[in-house]
Amino acid sequence: MTEDEFTLKQRAIAHPARDELTLVGVLHALADPVRLEIVRRLSGIDGRMNCIASAESTGCLSKSTLSHHFRILRDAGIVRSERSGVELLNCLRTEDLETRFPGVLASILAATAHEGTACSGKAESADKAAMKLVVVEGVV
Repeated sequence: MTEDEFTLKQRAIAHPARDELTLVGVLHALADPVRLEIVRRLSGIDGRMNCIASAESTGCLSKSTLSHHFRILRDAGIVRSERSGVELLNCLRTEDLETRFPGVLASILAATAHEGTACSGKAESADKAAMKLVVVEGVV
């Protein structure tokens, strides 16, 4: 094996085959609000998104945390990750999911469309804490 082949093999990204996808795995991955938000954002764009774009769009999570969530989505077979230079670009495996579990992804996204973003609870908590501080200090 040449050095280039070894480097490519080390950098290869494993994805489960279509027939290896399980409904339990998909539902578990989508049960987390952050991962659901990532999938929601990916479903709304044509193309691919990297962790940095995800971090900028969510605004509340670190790149390492988002990388962890993308790995879980990839292991469940929901996203496909491809290297482009030093970054990983992620896209939904819509066709594979639709073939394996017809209508599941669309149903989940439709049923949760009204829910807030993954970070809205954190922002709301910060706003409440700020209000408590103002009340305690007697400003209100």
